[in-house]
Amino acid sequence: MTMTAWCSKVFQWRPGTEILKKVTVKEASTVSAVVPRQQGGYVVAAGRHFGTLDIETGEMIRLAEIDKHKTENRFNDGKCDANGRFWAGTMGPEKVPTKPELEQGTLYSLDKDHNVRCHFDKVSISNGIAWNSDNTIMYFIDTPLNRVDAFHFDLEQGTIGNRRTVVTFPDGSGFPDGMCIDADGMLWVAMYFGSVIYRVDPLTGTIIRNIDLPVSCPTSCCFGGENFDVLYVTSASHFFSEEQLAKEPLAGSVFQVTNLGVTGLPANAYGG
Repeated sequence: MTMTAWCSKVFQWRPGTEILKKVTVKEASTVSAVVPRQQGGYVVAAGRHFGTLDIETGEMIRLAEIDKHKTENRFNDGKCDANGRFWAGTMGPEKVPTKPELEQGTLYSLDKDHNVRCHFDKVSISNGIAWNSDNTIMYFIDTPLNRVDAFHFDLEQGTIGNRRTVVTFPDGSGFPDGMCIDADGMLWVAMYFGSVIYRVDPLTGTIIRNIDLPVSCPTSCCFGGENFDVLYVTSASHFFSEEQLAKEPLAGSVFQVTNLGVTGLPANAYGG
């Protein structure tokens, strides 16, 4: 499992072992998403660039630059679709931590030939992405909207359309951040400032389960383990004061949740 957020470091950990590798990505102020590459290694969304990553040395080879006219923007979250494209979106500058300028971001995809496509703009905080099992629906979170939207998804063409809202979260429950999907088609959403992971039915728009956490700011989640039956949850501590850290000593930790009775799906890899 490889993870990163809000910094230029990437951590790699092998479940069931004590092996933890940490590498600083060179020439990157932030690394917001890391995906495996089919030919080996990793691809990252870092700052305003897509690039390949050498996990041993931290060397990043830039593949493409985005938001050239918005130099203070940065990538936030991203994943690969089943055809090997890397989808990642941006957000505006944060003059105040966790409160970026709104509607400054864009959702992009990186094709296998390294061509970048812009799918839509006016995104405030581009976040969780997931696809259903037959790859006909893509789910997407723009955090300040406090909801999950769905698109018709054309896997062969790599296009989206027919945007609609499938889940709206109640006020006071936190803000939807990272997201994954299980084998039953249910969404698992990390609620930043909410101390909870919600399992959501996108067909009915209802919250059907919640996993309470000992930290206030979970950031994302994914299924892993030999049978994809362990939910791994990342959390934030980057903007915390010493007082906040004293109240939440586990903030910034990675948690594993077991015995859920559901399984997830393996991550897709970048094909270029």
